[in-house]
Amino acid sequence: MCSFLSVLACVYVPLFVLQYQVGQLFSVAEASKNETGGGDGIEVLKNEPYEENGVKGQYTHKIYHLKSKVPGWIDRLSPKDSLVFHEKAWNAYPYCRTSESNEYMKDNFFIKIETWHKPDLGNAENVHNLDSETWKNVAVVPIDIADRSQVSASDYKMEEDPALFKSVKTGRGPLSPIWKQELVSNADCPKMCAYKLVTVKFKWWGLQTRVESFIHEQEKRIFTNFHRQLFCWIDKWVDLTMEDIRRMEAETQAELDQVRSLKRPREHQPFRFISSFLEAEKNIRFSKFL
Repeated sequence: MCSFLSVLACVYVPLFVLQYQVGQLFSVAEASKNETGGGDGIEVLKNEPYEENGVKGQYTHKIYHLKSKVPGWIDRLSPKDSLVFHEKAWNAYPYCRTSESNEYMKDNFFIKIETWHKPDLGNAENVHNLDSETWKNVAVVPIDIADRSQVSASDYKMEEDPALFKSVKTGRGPLSPIWKQELVSNADCPKMCAYKLVTVKFKWWGLQTRVESFIHEQEKRIFTNFHRQLFCWIDKWVDLTMEDIRRMEAETQAELDQVRSLKRPREHQPFRFISSFLEAEKNIRFSKFL
């Protein structure tokens, strides 16, 4: 039986839970526009309301075309469909679920991200209600968006540093090294935690553990960078409504459809698939958030 590697990332943010929803969707739309161009990028197939077992939310289905995100030699040697990823998301905020698959790997690969957004600073226990055997094997990774040491030198941007940023509209920031402790002592201050349970399956003999660990490292990196950006963009989205967001998403989808032109991928032998998969997966994690 194949075992899966699960990690719980706890992302602390000085926002209200409902406020975060707008900021998250705004930032995802902005990132999507930034990542599409030159005939490649993100294709939005569906973005529509759904209802399942009495729960209502928003369903999205996106395809990530990553030919332009990898070196040319990897593209030339990549098997057909190895650089095409499908992402399906069910956003019933404050709970969200996302699944990611690859057409070449089929059932041998998936990434599942389940997120609960709670008005606390990570002190809730087992918010995903896992059975005791599963829960004891889950690694918990805290992410502090103001902690400079959690960001690599290559990723660091001064304008997206919560330890330096000061919001004009809300007055929030800059975040001190003890900002979480300061919020705990003030019940009126906005605070929340995104509990992101990430489960990865990569079934490939001899490489499963290494690749699954690699993907989890990329997940932590994107969660950290995205939330730093989200907070530092607060003056761009704090006045928006959900109606504004849906209109923005529709406009973004139209822009993506206009600039992206699909080309039929070339057929190649799969002997270089692992290197191309790793490069593509690394890039997809920085093309998206959920």
